[in-house]
Amino acid sequence: MSPCTVPQVRFHNGVDIPQLGLGVAAIPENDAETVVRQAIDAGYRHIDTATRYGNERGVGLGISGSGVPREEVFITTKLWVEDFRDVARAFTRSLEALGTDYVDLFLIHWPAPDHGQYVTAWQQVVQLYLSGAIRAIGVSNFEPEHVHAIVDETGVLPVVNQVELHPYFQQRELRQFNAEREIVTEAWSPLAQGIGTEEGSPLTALAAKHNKTTAQLILRWHIELGHVVIPKTCSPHRLTENLQIFDFSLSPEDFDVFTQLDSPEGRLGTHPNEGFSAHHSARSRWHRDKPTRRAA
Repeated sequence: MSPCTVPQVRFHNGVDIPQLGLGVAAIPENDAETVVRQAIDAGYRHIDTATRYGNERGVGLGISGSGVPREEVFITTKLWVEDFRDVARAFTRSLEALGTDYVDLFLIHWPAPDHGQYVTAWQQVVQLYLSGAIRAIGVSNFEPEHVHAIVDETGVLPVVNQVELHPYFQQRELRQFNAEREIVTEAWSPLAQGIGTEEGSPLTALAAKHNKTTAQLILRWHIELGHVVIPKTCSPHRLTENLQIFDFSLSPEDFDVFTQLDSPEGRLGTHPNEGFSAHHSARSRWHRDKPTRRAA
């Protein structure tokens, strides 16, 4: 499949990102090379990894072994909390693992406000961007107060905020905050880990109307809202299936179905202001209760 099938979203610094990519969180290092190569063969040109995932080397090998020129593949990686004190060193490690001399997008993975270091980390990220080794810089899991803090200190807006976002946790206020600042919203866990795909669910019925899978329906919803999405899969079949979402569209009535699914209790992961150990408790609770300078 041609990579031009996937539309591009333009960041406020002029860099384009494919709107659909492959997320590789929790894919083991030994499997990442194969999965990434299969994804590129299927037509993907956007791979999202992170130091925290422990698979940057596999991702790099998958890209270099694909036969596709490096400049045609958009690579995102992320800075973890433990590396906030020396961002340049962590970034160099990521470059070495990925086997490249630049990345397209570099994100602060988590604000970890209790550590009190994300603002100084952002200052270092900005300096790396200005050095030319990164095409665009952004954040992940940042609430508005975190964005305000880094912009107040540096005057530099992130191009993207990658957050948990799916039909059951739609983050409307945060998306509006991002949009007002021309910050692209990128969705991790865009498919809500498969929740709501059981027979008879509202989304399953709606997907059947479009002759699509529930996953394809949800990804289409994200695309029409303008989100960048990075669904994870190790299945060659689903890699291809997830790309087959550009031949149909949703009606206003379809969007109404999605609107009714949103819940403040829909978060599956940890709140950005909570400790990392809170992830499982947060997920269990939901199952139970069901004008600033830009980086230019």
